[in-house]
Amino acid sequence: MTSPLTPDERIADREAFVAFLARLRADYEADGPQWENPTLDRFLEALEAWVKGSAAWYRNVGDELPAGGDWTFFARALTAARIYE
Repeated sequence: MTSPLTPDERIADREAFVAFLARLRADYEADGPQWENPTLDRFLEALEAWVKGSAAWYRNVGDELPAGGDWTFFARALTAARIYE
């Protein structure tokens, strides 16, 4: 299974983030049952755990956790997806 995010890819703007989300959804549609976390509860639990430990992940790949990320935007997007049609 390949990742919708290439190893050196940087999401620089909203359009690139939208394109990434489309690839992520397409990957789920094609291989969802093969995902380690194929249900919403497991996916959100894994997302929570990864974000919590993300600084260590970035260190392990020789990078730094982006200081200027818009965490509020990401939280609003996840919240809106509960009800947005």
